[in-house]
Amino acid sequence: MNLVDLQTPCLLLDKTRMLANIRKLQDHLKAFEITLRPHVKTAKCPEIVNCMFDSPPGPVTVSTLQEAEQFIKAGYRDILYAVGIAPDKMERIVSLGRTGVDLSVILDNIESAHAVARISQKYNHRVPVLIEIDSDGHRAGIKDDDPFLIELGKVLHEGGTELRGVMTHAGSAYQHPGQVALRAMAEQERLAVVSAAERLRGSGLPCPVVSVGSTPTATFVEDLSGVTEVRAGVYVFNDLIIAGLGVCEVDEIAISVLATVIGHQHEKGWILVDAGWMAMSRDRGTAIQQVDQGYGLVCNETGEAYDDLIMIDANQEHGILALRSGSRASTPELPVGTRVRILPNHACATASQFDSYCVLDECNHIQEQWDRFSGW
Repeated sequence: MNLVDLQTPCLLLDKTRMLANIRKLQDHLKAFEITLRPHVKTAKCPEIVNCMFDSPPGPVTVSTLQEAEQFIKAGYRDILYAVGIAPDKMERIVSLGRTGVDLSVILDNIESAHAVARISQKYNHRVPVLIEIDSDGHRAGIKDDDPFLIELGKVLHEGGTELRGVMTHAGSAYQHPGQVALRAMAEQERLAVVSAAERLRGSGLPCPVVSVGSTPTATFVEDLSGVTEVRAGVYVFNDLIIAGLGVCEVDEIAISVLATVIGHQHEKGWILVDAGWMAMSRDRGTAIQQVDQGYGLVCNETGEAYDDLIMIDANQEHGILALRSGSRASTPELPVGTRVRILPNHACATASQFDSYCVLDECNHIQEQWDRFSGW
């Protein structure tokens, strides 16, 4: 099939770019002799994640139990569920763990620790647990120097769970563009989680796993002393937010939305397409960056970006394309029926709007279709 055969909007995946992105991070991390544990929430597709591994597959990181279940079916057996565990999910966690899958959870509070301990004792199943460390004040976790860390570790270790280690996610890295800033964030991330691990061990508690990760920090990290594994997810696709941070180039973004021109408002300089926010998502993550890409950057059918042509606005099923404010470029002639490809701000959010990937080969032919799943 060719692009002209597809109904729009649809999600395209440039397999050549994707494989290059995978190799790029793998090559960077080889020198550190640590484990790369990809985050599969971005792809939600076994065919894509299989490209990241030799046989046997794994380990992986998930953000939903639906992801865990789907990747267990695909043969993955070492899985970190990297969202603070809700007590009502523990029965499901234990059920999966008792099938022989190494499924670990994270937490940062005493209530969750007691809940995991109770379920471990009830089923005589030592649920593996990592304590989440707050390395940047971005989201969840406890500080590495918090006295409560040791108490929490003891509740887990003495309560019948398996205290697996510590983990952190420097999510604020997405607000620090440029290599210098991201290298500093990577070191801040490392220092916090290694310090927490040392405190636990100094109190006689086990801490075999020390886990860090985000695509920006993993890309520019220079020192991983004391770290055992790195997690990253969006690197497999890249997106405009990642490009705006200086982590990748625009021509390294592997996914796009194929859309069709359906009309014009010439007096306004608008081109209308059949992909609105239901296709691109509502994510406007580049709005806080130096270059605001609107709802997405517009490319021609072969994936080459037009000068300053972006989706400036979006309704549910209508996208409005126009030159970015202040541009001196000329609006391209795009007659009704023309196909365009729109690069997303946030690959995870845009991909989640679709139920499959149309996989392109190096000649922009549709090689195959890969299903993706959703849900929790």
